[in-house]
Amino acid sequence: MKIKRGDKVKITAGRDKGRVGTVDKVYPREEKVLVGGVNLFKRHLKPRGEGKPGGIVEIPRPLPVANVALICPKCNQPTRVGWQVSKEGEKLRICKKCQNLI
Repeated sequence: MKIKRGDKVKITAGRDKGRVGTVDKVYPREEKVLVGGVNLFKRHLKPRGEGKPGGIVEIPRPLPVANVALICPKCNQPTRVGWQVSKEGEKLRICKKCQNLI
């Protein structure tokens, strides 16, 4: 996947369109990412004994990778991700707009 944990992303589709957040978790098999503070849903929970009270809790749900765009740390713009192979043979991510390493 082109987006990894800790990347700053901008939401490009859905009800949270335009919001910015950091990727907390990546689900490569489902091609989804969990962005903190974005795509929150309310869940009603029953009390489960002492220390676990019930109530309405906001839980973040994963977003499809197609609905987020990586924000380049250098040019600070949403961009697509390209690949570049270094001399040592490792694949590096690059920004398609400014051509800098991510």
